[in-house]
Amino acid sequence: MKPLIIGIAGGSGSGKSTVARNVAELLTTSSVAFIDMDAYYKNFPELSLDERRQLNWDHPDAFDYDLLFSHLDALSRRQAIEKPEYDFVTHLRRARPTRVEPADVVVIDGILLFVDDRVRDLCDVKVFVDADADIRLIRRIERDTNDRGRPLDEIIEQYLSTVQPMHLEFVEPSKRYADVIVPRGGHNAIAIEMIVAKIQRRLQREADGGAARRTPSAQRPAPPART
Repeated sequence: MKPLIIGIAGGSGSGKSTVARNVAELLTTSSVAFIDMDAYYKNFPELSLDERRQLNWDHPDAFDYDLLFSHLDALSRRQAIEKPEYDFVTHLRRARPTRVEPADVVVIDGILLFVDDRVRDLCDVKVFVDADADIRLIRRIERDTNDRGRPLDEIIEQYLSTVQPMHLEFVEPSKRYADVIVPRGGHNAIAIEMIVAKIQRRLQREADGGAARRTPSAQRPAPPART
């Protein structure tokens, strides 16, 4: 059975990673592989740290969509991948990738996930997590100061120069590709439960269809006789 690929997009700080984790945790009856699009930032080891800090990491050109597509395609064919690991402090890929095994469900999240049509077309269910701009900014400040050790002035400068403009130009317009829009960020329990229920129904249909295809025609129930 082909895995079900769930794509979850949304602005920086919208709560999309929280939605992705909650969806994965609630799919207790299926194996789940989790992919973070941030792992697919392009690598620039030839640049200095200061030069890497000046790059526009919120533009689609910052991502290696070719590698991301090839990895999702491999997982869709139930092949394992070696997912890169990205270090947000150095703005470089770490030396050792992480092996991701095939699973019944693949959950992937990223700000610009729906921008590339090849990646978008591989997603069976497309979710966009929405949140107000001020909430997204506050969450970004908390995350970057606590988890990535960045000074406040650097965070605000990046937000004003690239994050917000790129959100308006690329992230927000990609909302039109979504099958489901989740308002109020990652703590919308009702929306998450609805998404999980939808996924479970799709998985059940796939399983029922696969069982029917494997049943020899001689063993299948005969259609009712016409009267």
